[in-house]
Amino acid sequence: MIKVAIAGAAGRMGRILVSLVLNDKDLQLSAALEQEGSAFIGQDAGLLAGEDACGVLISSDIEAVLQNSDCIIDFTAPAATLKLAELSAAKGVHSVIGTTGLTADEKLILQKLAANGAHIVFAPNMSIGVNLLFSIAAKTAAALGDDYDIEIIEMHHNQKKDAPSGTAERLGEVLAQARGLDYQKDCKHGRLGMPGARSKNEIGMHAIRGGDVVGDHTVIFATDGERIELTHKASSRETFAKGALRAVKFLQKNKAGLYDMQDVLIRE
Repeated sequence: MIKVAIAGAAGRMGRILVSLVLNDKDLQLSAALEQEGSAFIGQDAGLLAGEDACGVLISSDIEAVLQNSDCIIDFTAPAATLKLAELSAAKGVHSVIGTTGLTADEKLILQKLAANGAHIVFAPNMSIGVNLLFSIAAKTAAALGDDYDIEIIEMHHNQKKDAPSGTAERLGEVLAQARGLDYQKDCKHGRLGMPGARSKNEIGMHAIRGGDVVGDHTVIFATDGERIELTHKASSRETFAKGALRAVKFLQKNKAGLYDMQDVLIRE
């Protein structure tokens, strides 16, 4: 049994993760973490997730949470994630990170932790379908070449704090690499005023927010006379949680390093 802790266990994603871990024969819920001052501290994580009582109480004691765990799953916020990743690495606890909104410098910290022996899966989206979209989009971009303009459109619920989504950013990076472009330089975020004619070396990025949308991502390849659209729509957060559990099991079998979900799908 792999002992798994859940960070942000009282949140929407945290509760789904708790439920799935409790119902997985290969995993044991070892701890449930929330920030200090949370109203959920001391509550049974199982009951909070809609399951039977499991005896694991929500805690804000990071040291205690890591002491009894093999791996921690974290879908929280960048600052909390980095602190937790550093403490987990020091304790030899594996990390599965689905937090979005990390800067390039913050991602570099994860790389350094992995270079020093940490086991980390970091992916902005752990859905199997989205990771298939990454692969298909890259192959399509390479096959079509620069005769086709590329635009990315993403839509999420009205409470999402970061834009564009981590998934959309990853799509942009994948497409830029496939076309030999520089994502940071060639990605254009929305358009306003008189930006001029569209250049070939341009990837358009557009973020939409509204309602309770879990996550929609579309890549458009457009040229004179035709348009190709690749779309993934997530209707439940459970799809991300299932991917995270696969990542936990993957890390248990592999050496130290920084991995993404492509690695999990290919090597597991």
